[in-house]
Amino acid sequence: MAEEKCKKDAICDTCHESGSCSQQEKEVHAQERLRSRLSHIKHRIMVMSGKGGVGKSTVATNLSVTLSQSGFNIGLLDADIHGPNIAKMLGIESRVVEGSGRGMIPVEALPNLRVISMAFFIGDRDNPVVWRGPLKHSAISQFVGEVEWGSLDFLIVDLPPGTGDEPLSVAHVIKDVDGAVVVTTPQDVALLDSRKAVTFSRMLGIPVIGIVENMSGLICPHCHQEISLFKKGGGEKAARDLRVPFLGRIPIDPEVVTDCDRGMPFVMAHPDSEATKAFQEIADICKEFVGFKEIEKQFERENFPYHFKEKEAKR
Repeated sequence: MAEEKCKKDAICDTCHESGSCSQQEKEVHAQERLRSRLSHIKHRIMVMSGKGGVGKSTVATNLSVTLSQSGFNIGLLDADIHGPNIAKMLGIESRVVEGSGRGMIPVEALPNLRVISMAFFIGDRDNPVVWRGPLKHSAISQFVGEVEWGSLDFLIVDLPPGTGDEPLSVAHVIKDVDGAVVVTTPQDVALLDSRKAVTFSRMLGIPVIGIVENMSGLICPHCHQEISLFKKGGGEKAARDLRVPFLGRIPIDPEVVTDCDRGMPFVMAHPDSEATKAFQEIADICKEFVGFKEIEKQFERENFPYHFKEKEAKR
């Protein structure tokens, strides 16, 4: 009877009768649980980069918030085990992951945005995570299979820099990844590694949604002229050379740093900025890439009926 209970619920690790299941049975049930969780996630997108310091987590956070503001149910998985920053960027560092009879409950950052991150489990923020590959793979498997994500329109996965353990684990665990967003800055060193990220995605059979050129130009607050601190156009050229879409440029805005440090998503704090417009365009391209338009229409129809009728009339 206990064995049948575990098979039915596929929650061996939390079932009070799990002692009757063998290790092999537990692994089978874990796979069943993982498949069940993934069946409720419509689209899966990885945000990655070839190197650190290019603003990948900033892009993943603001992309997720932008999509959630459009009425989509979003899950944001921080797969950077050693340097989890998503919780701080969303102002939810002090929150606690609670449990239920069927797994962990992700932290709700916004009404349509749920988050899971190693930052919720390490206690003191100065504690390092000193793990080798197998432990990191196990953690990522748990972040997908043992978290009560519910029904999601998008699962956005923020990957650590490079093409090592974590990206491979995500691809192995999630399997049907809809696409990858590759983040780079315009200078040659960053572009060299971003090109490797594109090749890595192709090797794994993951479609490349496109390349984002972050930190692309700064408007001087005094003379109002654009300054190309890290060059400009490198991401677009890389996209052209590699024959993948170019998703756009995100200009440097000092407020991005300030907002990230205080836990306020930039797109919420500065809805009319050029950087926010760039994030919105990237979100629109991602929606089009996965063929996701009807839900957006439904959201507008229900929440902004007059705006929706006016827009449809113009068409």
